[in-house]
Amino acid sequence: MTNRSVILPEYNNNLIRALLSLKVEETTIPMLRNDEVLVEMKATPCNPSDIAFLRGSYNIVKELPAVPGFEGAGIIVETTANNKDLLHQRVSCYINEKDSGTWSKYFKVKARDCIVLKNGISFEQAAGLSINPVTAWAMFHEAIISGTRAIVQNAAAGQLGKFINVLAAKNGIEVINLVRKVDHINSLKDEGYEHVIDVTGENFNEHYTSIVTRLNPLVAFDAVGGDLTGMMLNPMPGGSKVFVYGGLSGAQIGGIDAMGVIFKRKSIVGFNLNEWMIKVSREKFLEITSEIQDLFLRGDFKTSIQGIYSLDEVVSALRVYVKSMSAGKILLTP
Repeated sequence: MTNRSVILPEYNNNLIRALLSLKVEETTIPMLRNDEVLVEMKATPCNPSDIAFLRGSYNIVKELPAVPGFEGAGIIVETTANNKDLLHQRVSCYINEKDSGTWSKYFKVKARDCIVLKNGISFEQAAGLSINPVTAWAMFHEAIISGTRAIVQNAAAGQLGKFINVLAAKNGIEVINLVRKVDHINSLKDEGYEHVIDVTGENFNEHYTSIVTRLNPLVAFDAVGGDLTGMMLNPMPGGSKVFVYGGLSGAQIGGIDAMGVIFKRKSIVGFNLNEWMIKVSREKFLEITSEIQDLFLRGDFKTSIQGIYSLDEVVSALRVYVKSMSAGKILLTP
């Protein structure tokens, strides 16, 4: 067997330079340790976390040169003696450490970081099963615990935002969806979502405050950061909480009313999927991902895919993705 992988030679905060530096090279097929399996990758996506990784701004920093990619799907083609039951299984898999990434023909991964796929789930949909759907489930669970009957989210037209909307509808929770483009407003309203607001609009604060006052959301999900974090939190009721899980703006969080934090017990909490995965038990994780697979099988969850590319097309593929992330994922097919 021969292996081919996407190689990042160095981190570069200039994203275009980071993309142009990517190369596809023949690499060694990794040797397995007792708790690992070898996966022949069939599809692997790009997520915002991958873009942050290429720029060197993600919390996981690998020794360079490195193979990017945090999740994907494929077939287990080699195991060690204690994992023989996984041989030839179709799996979704992910990394949450500094190991070599998924943008490769063959990928070594810990057996516990594989999710055996149910019949009927394609590799294309399974490629993005481990990060966005699980993040949506885990964060939405915080809304359930809070007892709120409404939530707020920005980047609502993105893939994770769509998953949140599905979960909210199933649980009878209203969502205030914040977006930045007119076509995103139209698409969400066409799907039946009532509260959709353009954060760039002249009357955003007035419109947003009016809806928040009426619905009293106690939980918000923030993928953007910057001053928008404060703009989301300030009108929310006492005891409310914003979960920050991304920093798409590239700006520091700001604009927060200190009096609301002090006297109304408002708070901002970071959500890190890797930390959540470490804390949850294996049994609970398998239960959750089984529920998520059922959502895909019923058609409630579906990852939008705007293009499928070979490894050799990685640079052009990523340029398409960063131009319009909300248009859907791009997949690499090693």
